[in-house]
Amino acid sequence: MPTHRLQGRKILIVDDDEDVLSSIDLAMRTEGAATTAVVDGNAAVHMVHAGRPDAVVLDMMLPKRSGFLVLEKIVEVDDPPVVVMITANQGKRHMAYAKALGVDAYLIKPVPLQRLVDTVVNLLKDRPPAAEAEETEGE
Repeated sequence: MPTHRLQGRKILIVDDDEDVLSSIDLAMRTEGAATTAVVDGNAAVHMVHAGRPDAVVLDMMLPKRSGFLVLEKIVEVDDPPVVVMITANQGKRHMAYAKALGVDAYLIKPVPLQRLVDTVVNLLKDRPPAAEAEETEGE
């Protein structure tokens, strides 16, 4: 019986390439995650506030607001989600900037889906699901 390592987790996937978006979405759902997929930076910022995801898989190059600008908004949230930035840009300055902003992982495209899922699972393993954290805050 397969294990669903992301059961009970909410994952926001942000990428403007529909093929990449749908393949990451399927990989995360196969592991049991509840997913939301958006194609631009403004929608990503909105969904971080509205949906309170446990993790965000974030493309760097996005329409309306770059991944860096999205990341800046995500890290300002109380108890921000884990952020995995994915990009085809291999520049070291971009990686250093993302890390300075607080990204949890920075992966170069094409990212094998299993590696991406494993990265998200490992980053979340010691964190309670966002829904549980919200429940305990109100007590």
